[in-house]
Amino acid sequence: MGYARAGDVQEVVAMLVEHGADATVLAGGQSLMPMLSFRQARPSFLIDINRVEALDFVRDEGESLLLGATTRQRDVETNPVAAAAIPLLPELLGHVGHVTNRNRGTVGGSLAHADPAAELPTLVTALDGELMVEGPRGPRTIAAEDFFLAPHRTSMGFDEVLTAVRLPRLPAGTAVAVEQIARRHGDLAVVGVIAAIRLGPDGAIDLVRLAASGVGPVPVRLHAVETALTGVAPTTEAIDAVAEAVSAAVQPPDDIHAPASYRRDMACLLVKRAVGEALRRSEVSE
Repeated sequence: MGYARAGDVQEVVAMLVEHGADATVLAGGQSLMPMLSFRQARPSFLIDINRVEALDFVRDEGESLLLGATTRQRDVETNPVAAAAIPLLPELLGHVGHVTNRNRGTVGGSLAHADPAAELPTLVTALDGELMVEGPRGPRTIAAEDFFLAPHRTSMGFDEVLTAVRLPRLPAGTAVAVEQIARRHGDLAVVGVIAAIRLGPDGAIDLVRLAASGVGPVPVRLHAVETALTGVAPTTEAIDAVAEAVSAAVQPPDDIHAPASYRRDMACLLVKRAVGEALRRSEVSE
């Protein structure tokens, strides 16, 4: 296996073009190293991007937060600028592995790895985030729901590298919550749900963002459930009534970790829990 350290994004792209589809980018290595150990990945060439300083940043852009691809997850978790722009980030990242994993794991590494059970892909999907990539044809921006195609597969070309992710700010007054079921703390969630809720002046729900992990080949944005909740009073009955919409919106896998029926039931339960918790936080903050 060949190996080289890139000094800038242009050098990364040039190496990807030179070595073709068998080349792999190395950032934090928290996903790649286990895959190499288990022979699940056998690249012919590793391109180390850890010294590409232009990819390591946290930037408040007013209407959104921009995170560089090699920014360590722990740095984002503890960054006050990131927390102020996207209050969900510290809570969500606390579910990602253990602190030792987050000290090395990068934002871009998790997104490019595209595990349908991972937290950051689900967050980007929930918030209508955008992924910035660069290749020999120049930079381009991809909407989150167009970026993830299948487990561990994205719409990036083999000669493109992820450079940053943009997360839009939620409107003022929006409350958020994360709910997960995992075998152990630090494991990937069997099922996870991210919820963002805002109440309007009349007390009805006027904004909903919902996404789930572990219930399909990619993170799933629950558009039908959002529609069902928008404009209704935040009653227990209204929240319970969305279970049917959740069940219809997900296509969970049947695998060694959990049967599809269990994942579907947990998705319904966790949506209700996450929405309920976001509403409770909304009331507390008033």
